[in-house]
Amino acid sequence: MDRTERFYKIELLLRSRGCVAFETLRDELAVSPATLKRDLQYLRDRLAAPIVYDRFDNGYRFEAVVPSAASPRHELPGLWFSEKEIHALLTMHQLLAGLDDDGVLSRHLQPMADKLQGMLGADESEARELMRRVKLISTARRRVPSRHFELLGSALVQRKRVWLRYFKRSDRSTSEREVSPQRLVNYRNTWYLDAWCHASEGLRRFALDAVQEAKPLDSRARAVALKELEAELDAGYGIYGGGGAKLNWATLVFNADAAQWVANEEWHPRQRARWLADGRYELQVPYGDPTELAMDILRHGDSVVVTGDKALVAAIGQRLRRAAQLYA
Repeated sequence: MDRTERFYKIELLLRSRGCVAFETLRDELAVSPATLKRDLQYLRDRLAAPIVYDRFDNGYRFEAVVPSAASPRHELPGLWFSEKEIHALLTMHQLLAGLDDDGVLSRHLQPMADKLQGMLGADESEARELMRRVKLISTARRRVPSRHFELLGSALVQRKRVWLRYFKRSDRSTSEREVSPQRLVNYRNTWYLDAWCHASEGLRRFALDAVQEAKPLDSRARAVALKELEAELDAGYGIYGGGGAKLNWATLVFNADAAQWVANEEWHPRQRARWLADGRYELQVPYGDPTELAMDILRHGDSVVVTGDKALVAAIGQRLRRAAQLYA
């Protein structure tokens, strides 16, 4: 039984039996007197457990306190975590912090992290050291104002509609829309809102950093089944994967050197791939809008060639010729 389990065991014994003798606690936990004393002291000092020694009954119990807003009834966290599970949760907390904009997630999750650190038994310096050992490096992040993230997240959970003033970068236009939030998506260090747009009567994906203003509405959000959402917005390649565009399949052939890395990458959940006899790697991915796929193909330069899809080949060839002219 590790330390975390002992904390829950002590809590359970005191709640179920009222007052428990020191010897009984020691026997139930199968620990030394010194270990039990440390556990009781830690529960009092670090987890604010109101444990007192009752001289009349010669045992330990919870102090009788009337719960209030200032002093709520003490309880350890409702789930029973082992130390390895706590380490995993703290690691996940640090990863979420790496996705954070303006400290929105961290502000709401920090109380949980503090409790987990307390359950782990590490002092403050040890806890800080643990958190520094996990890092998420983000590049080209487009930050989202915290007021928008919190408002949209709240509307999503409460199933409420939202009014948006949205800037569309492709044609540099601004529009006002009423939307029903369906899902928040973090893709390549950028947050997006998948929503039903009531103006266009369809599912749309909005970049949160392009939201200029947002207001909550009292109207109930339109419900869209997750399968419909995925079929519409996730079918094709990348963030431009849906929108009702007809899907095509792109065939990419990587040379033997690039294949050593690409073979371990997932470009799309429905991708098809195979090794060729000469060591090259063939990858097929579905796409609707070719914009992002072309960008990723260009990133590999002369290590990849597109075959079969004449329109995509022509578009990439044109981009390469224009780029070459800039460096001529």
